[in-house]
Order: sequence, then structure tokens, then C-alpha cells
Amino acid sequence: MANINCIVVDDEELARALLKTYIEKLGFLNLVGEAENPLEALQLMKEHQVDLLFLDIQMPEIKGTDFAKMVDSNTKIIFTTAYSQYALEGYELNAVDYLLKPITFERFVTAVTKVKTNKIVEKSDAFTIKSGYDLHKVKYEDIQYIVSDSEYVTFYMADKKIISNQRLKALEQELPSAMFMRVHRSYIINKSSVTGLKGRDLILSDVIIPVSDSYYDKVKDELF
Repeated sequence: MANINCIVVDDEELARALLKTYIEKLGFLNLVGEAENPLEALQLMKEHQVDLLFLDIQMPEIKGTDFAKMVDSNTKIIFTTAYSQYALEGYELNAVDYLLKPITFERFVTAVTKVKTNKIVEKSDAFTIKSGYDLHKVKYEDIQYIVSDSEYVTFYMADKKIISNQRLKALEQELPSAMFMRVHRSYIINKSSVTGLKGRDLILSDVIIPVSDSYYDKVKDELF
């Protein structure tokens, strides 16, 4: 099973240090960053595929429970806090678990094992796209291609398109490689949508997708 990419979000340095120590002890967890506040976490989530957040609740500016409502449902959340009165609110937000500080390693392992188990049994035929405040459940097979424009990507399907605030690089890691391929710095295509190759352009029915020189050999070998 692939590693679980995680981020620690806590305004207290000692709390972050403890969680980082615990994470390093478990081979299936991969720490991709840490943040003192949700705004820093948002930036990290644009740069990396994030499967799990260790999220403190009582933080300046934005509470962890408010930030959780902004996070894509594909990203699991384990709340960490010194205040037990937030437990009910945490569970109402469908958090995987709720860790009360001071957090023991045994309790930490119990929480992350739930995430590991969920990842194993998770269905892989669809995923959720966050567009503004809306969430769209989309089947992978319905996505024909994806186009990047700076910090936004557009998912193109036969009957609609969805614009989402994320980076193509992180998305490339999240999508199943058996179905999708990066063919250009700005394009990812669904392999099953390809109908031809003309010069350096892929044909997807009535759509033409450019192929970068760096991807051309791979595209030709895998698709033709």
C-alpha cells in the first residue's frame, strides 16, 4: 500500500515536534510538511497530495473545526487538542479520530491505524472535486482530460466541466496512473479517451491535446 502523506497543523512548536516524532516511527506515514496555522496548511496542500491532517482545534485566526469544513473530503482528519469539550464537534465533522493532549504514542497508533484501514478498503472508482464551496463526486472514467491554468485546474467531462483550486503536480500523484497520464506541463489525459496521435498532438474525439517533447516517447510507447 502507498504511504499516507500527512501534515501537522498546530500553533505550538512542542506539539508539532511530538507528532513529528511519532510519525517518524511509523513507516506508512510520510510527513510532507508542518504548519503553524491553517493558511500555511492550505499552501502546503496546493503543493502536495495530502491524505491526512493532524489538526489542532484551538488556533488563532481560524479554528481547526472551521478549517476542516474547507478541506476536501478525500483528506482525512485527526483532531488534536487540549480541550475535551470540542470532541462532539470534531466527530460531527466526520473526523477519523480525536486525540486529547498530552497524546501518547499508543493512542496515536490507534488513530492512524484507522486511516490505514480506511485507505485499504476505500473504493477507487471515483473521487471528490472541491470547486469553491461545492463538492462534486466524479467517476474517474468520466473525466476525459484535465487542463491547468496557474493555481487552477479544469476537469473536462462529456457533459460538463469543473474548475478546482489545486495544482496539476499534486493532482497527478493522486490520480490512478493506470487510467491517467501527464502529457504536457498543462495537461493530464484519460488514456481511454485517446483516439489517435497526429504529429505531436493527441486526438481525444474532437479535442486536440498537445504533447510535450519530454512526454512524447512515453505517450507513444504506452498508448500506441
